[in-house]
Parts: sequence; structure tokens; C-alpha cells
Amino acid sequence: MASSLTARRIASVARQASKPHPRFISTTSALREAASPNLGVAPLQKKPVGGIRGGIIGFLFGFSLASSFAAYRLLDEYKQASAALQASVEELQLSTEKISAHVRRIEAVEKDLKALSEASASKDDLSRLRAEAKKIYDGLHIEFLDLRSFVWGMQQDVHALTKKDTSESKEPPVMARI
Repeated sequence: MASSLTARRIASVARQASKPHPRFISTTSALREAASPNLGVAPLQKKPVGGIRGGIIGFLFGFSLASSFAAYRLLDEYKQASAALQASVEELQLSTEKISAHVRRIEAVEKDLKALSEASASKDDLSRLRAEAKKIYDGLHIEFLDLRSFVWGMQQDVHALTKKDTSESKEPPVMARI
């Protein structure tokens, strides 16, 4: 029983020593000597964790864990969506450049076509030129026929003269063909 009393005294002295307080003059040397041996660390009293406090702490821990996981997943999905959007923007830019190149080529072809259509003849011009060529051909044909009839007439005159000369001279006629 004496050992339990000393243990109680030691525990009370240890509690008092852990608490800051002014030093009293009335402390006896016996108490100081009893307090000086190695007492060790005073056991800490644990407060019992109540059901409500434990539930709240568990809820907050679970909520923070779920929130951090959701934030991680959301950030990961955001990165993937951002990368997909960037890829589609780059693809759109390439197709826009291709379309711009096609439009420039079409404009160049239209410009060349306009220049060619201004320089080329139309159907009306062709029909007018065809009519002129036909008139010229008909005129040349008529002149050719006139010339032919003139040459035929000259041949007839030459032939008549040669007959006349042959009948007067009675020599064998020499015919020159023209």
C-alpha cells in the first residue's frame, strides 16, 4: 500500500511539475528528493473520440479524398479535351489553308478565262467572218468565171482568125493552143 501512495504522490508531483507555477518556499527537501528520481514520461490521457466527432472527421476525410480524386479526374479530362480541341483547331487551320489555296487557283483560272474570252471570237464574230469569206469566195469565183469566158472568147477569136488565114492562104494551119 505504501508503494501505491508513493506512486500517487509521484504522479501528482509530475502533474504539478508539468504545469507552470511559481516555486513556493514551503517545499520540503523530502518532497524534492522524492521527485528527483527518474520518473519517466507522464502518460497522456486520451480523450475518448465520440461518435459524432468521429463521424464528422470521417465524413470530412472521405469528402476531401473524394473531392481530390474528382478534381484529379476533372483536370485529366480537361487536359484531354484541351488536347483534342487543339488538334481539331490545327486540322481546321490546315484545311482552311488548303481551301484558300484552291480559291486562289480558281481566281487565277477565272482571270485567265476572262482574258481568253475577251481575246477570242464569239459566235457572232465567227458567223460574220464566215459570211465575209463566202462573199470573197463568191466574188473570186465570179471573177474566175469571167476570166474563163474572156479567155474562151479570145480562143474563139484566134480560132476564127486562123481559119480565115488558112482559107486565104490555103496552107496547112498551124494551131497554137493557149
